[in-house]
Amino acid sequence: MSAMNAAMRALFAFLLLLAPTVASAATDGTPPRYLADRRLWVLDGGPVTYVVGVNERDELQHVYWGGRLWRDADLRAAHSMPADDSTEPSTTTTPEEFPGWGGARYFEPCMKVTREDGVRDLVLKYSSYEIAGSDLVIHMKDVAADIDVLLSYRMDPSGILRKQATIRNRTKQVVTVESAQAGAWLLPPGDGYCLSYLAGRWGGETLLVREEIHPGVKLLESRRGVATSNTMNPWFAIDGRERATEEHGRVWFGALAWSGSWRISVEQTPEQQVRVTGGFNTFDFSYPLKPGEALTTPAFFAGYTDGGFGEASRILHRFERTAILPRPGTARPRPVLYNSWEATGFDVNEAGQVALAEKAARLGVERFVIDDGWFGARDSSRAGLGDWTPNPKKFPNGLGPLIARVRQLGMDFGLWVEPEMVNPDSDLYRAHPDWVIGFPGRPRSESRSQLVLNLARDDVKEHVFSVLDVLVAKDDIRFLKWDANRHFSEPGWPERPVAEQRMLWVKYTTNYYEIIDRLRAKHPSLEIESCSSGGGRVDLGILSRTDQAWTSDNTDGFDRLSIQDGFSRAYTPRVMMAWVTDVPNMNERSTPLQYRFLAAMMGSLGIGANLNRWSEQDFAMASRMIAYYKSIRATVQEGDLYRLFSPREDGLTANQYVAADGKQSVVFVFQQAQQFNRPAPTVYLSGLDENALYRIQPIDDKLLERPPVASGGWLAQHGLRFRLRGDFDSSSVLLEKLP
Repeated sequence: MSAMNAAMRALFAFLLLLAPTVASAATDGTPPRYLADRRLWVLDGGPVTYVVGVNERDELQHVYWGGRLWRDADLRAAHSMPADDSTEPSTTTTPEEFPGWGGARYFEPCMKVTREDGVRDLVLKYSSYEIAGSDLVIHMKDVAADIDVLLSYRMDPSGILRKQATIRNRTKQVVTVESAQAGAWLLPPGDGYCLSYLAGRWGGETLLVREEIHPGVKLLESRRGVATSNTMNPWFAIDGRERATEEHGRVWFGALAWSGSWRISVEQTPEQQVRVTGGFNTFDFSYPLKPGEALTTPAFFAGYTDGGFGEASRILHRFERTAILPRPGTARPRPVLYNSWEATGFDVNEAGQVALAEKAARLGVERFVIDDGWFGARDSSRAGLGDWTPNPKKFPNGLGPLIARVRQLGMDFGLWVEPEMVNPDSDLYRAHPDWVIGFPGRPRSESRSQLVLNLARDDVKEHVFSVLDVLVAKDDIRFLKWDANRHFSEPGWPERPVAEQRMLWVKYTTNYYEIIDRLRAKHPSLEIESCSSGGGRVDLGILSRTDQAWTSDNTDGFDRLSIQDGFSRAYTPRVMMAWVTDVPNMNERSTPLQYRFLAAMMGSLGIGANLNRWSEQDFAMASRMIAYYKSIRATVQEGDLYRLFSPREDGLTANQYVAADGKQSVVFVFQQAQQFNRPAPTVYLSGLDENALYRIQPIDDKLLERPPVASGGWLAQHGLRFRLRGDFDSSSVLLEKLP
């Protein structure tokens, strides 16, 4: 079975063609092993083992997921689980890996279909398997109809396992898929588990929520179509009754790679079995497959650690940098960026942008970006969206002279675009009113005076690609801030037969992915930021195609500590865009400029302030902060993150980053408010070599003790004490490992 014959090569080529989610290839890990005597597959990666098997009824059954096993002899063959209740069938109590909705099964299925003849029963049995390198594909087939499922598994060396399913209709009738999930993750049976997830709203994305898992189903989802959503992110973490901490305890965690409507269900069955199932959202979902057609689900990634939530994050961060993000191993550091939106709004013109670019260059900025207002009749949010050519009144000679000046100043140039949306007051809409999503004869919702282009249509897809291709090529633009400020409403597709209109939810996202993939293939130097009304489009699917993500429209330094804390649970700081803006911003709070800089320096640093209003003291402070950031940038973007004090629980926030080679570490501390003149708590460091010496270099005079050199053991056991003065004070310390 291990030799890859022609049929197997064709199968894997077929799966690659269908896969809609992750564009970059994962690093090869240990090949899966098949234990023929027990009909078990063993997947090992890093500190993790995952085992699946076929039981006596030919059902695919989950066997094990946890710490690395070194002895195959400890594994027993899969066997169906009898029910304690005589009225409950064992098909409900058996931990199936990918159950269809059919037979006596009452938990969340991974797949549900309706055949053209009205039959809705689907019972999947094991058929065959292939192993090719790091990939395992297990074939499942319905007991009566030619409907089969190819379950794809790949274990990364980090211990992150990818699951994905391809549903194939090999019957002679239409089969309508009504639920298509990537698979189910099953935890060891028992109660007392606790679920962590990321929720929020616009201006308050990725806030960490923790709650106990109770009998029933907890649903995490987005029904918004265009984006992952600001209100919920497709990541989860589960710890056991012993309750994990940042650095200790068992944690199972995962993330779904899909930038449209998604769902993750966390279910505790009456048998105290916790099941996590994820894939396409079943709400308003219907995907007809004609004979010979197939549908591939999003990829679902998950891992395990006994090192607590901090190690779970670090594993995910490393995996994202090496196996998800574009250009693994060769991507340049995220440049310091300036965006002119808050300085100019829609009042954009060549002279004003040149003046801002010259000020940004003084600070050490490396990328200059014009936001909204540069194109079409775009003097407000009510007009011009969809007409992606420079406004001739604002830029009478096009963008060329401005771009030339920006590059002369030593910066590269980028543009804001929102190519999936259109204003009714635009040349594009007047020419193609039928291109927007909606139901004929029905009222339609407008948000920000805009409608959603139906990217599921191939003609719309080709138009958007062509417009962006021309825009990027004309002036060799190196960066796009790709925004999407509208979500689906009235999701009609009247050009398609009624039975096919709900394919919109999937086709939109796959065509969106295709546009980006083609654009990047044609323009290899192009970099893209994912943005959607703030942090509304952040997931492993879009991160495999973009270089960074806009975290939130809320740039308030204090609010950002909690937003960024939650973001870091699931996503590497490398992609986390964080701006320094003027105060007050989003609320009435004013924080010092150093505080705002240090908060933004914990990710990918950007500046969004109105430089026309800055004093010389502001410029001097900003120049020092940017120079400091450049000296620690590689450690922040590529190193390991240790969350030492949480903004959710303490008056102090403290984060530490340790370089991949261990030669540098940087600590950031923030005080929310000082009460009764009490000193800040001691900050004990992590991730250092206890037997090594480190040069201690604070950025200010706020360390109570300032030894020039200390051992890693002293820093871990004695820690650092800061004299933080008053509300919203902050500091940072750089540690350099001595030879």
